Amino acid sequence: MKSVFLSLLIYLWPTQAFAQIDLEEFGKQYFTAWSATQSPNATEHDLDKYLSLLSSDVAHQHLPYDSDDSRMPDGKVRIREGMLYYLGAHVSYTAQLNHIIPAHNAVAISYTATSKGIHPQTKELVELQYQTLEVLEIEDGKVAVIRKYEE
Repeated sequence: MKSVFLSLLIYLWPTQAFAQIDLEEFGKQYFTAWSATQSPNATEHDLDKYLSLLSSDVAHQHLPYDSDDSRMPDGKVRIREGMLYYLGAHVSYTAQLNHIIPAHNAVAISYTATSKGIHPQTKELVELQYQTLEVLEIEDGKVAVIRKYEE
């Protein structure tokens, strides 16, 4: 009887529960989507493509500026609002993917970026060159937590 129940459970269990995503490929997709949102020609479609990789309650921690890593029911909505504010602010942006490190339910990506743009609030020219490490915690094939570390 136990074996029949176990067989039935395995048969009826959603195949997603057993599916593993290719974290290295996911890291590449994430980097490509993120980079597209930073382009001077970025559109809301680019934002939506990036946001499609995130869970609705995603947490975003940007160290050392924001140490809160709380997941909020409207996490994706808040990220979208913030990104819309800066959409198209760059006059130039380049990024080079340096490393992808897949792990059990996480992937770390390291990249170097150079950006130049006009800050939407201060209207001042901002030029940056920085190294970033993003650690993405994955749940159900989506990014649940983003931990961003920058120099």
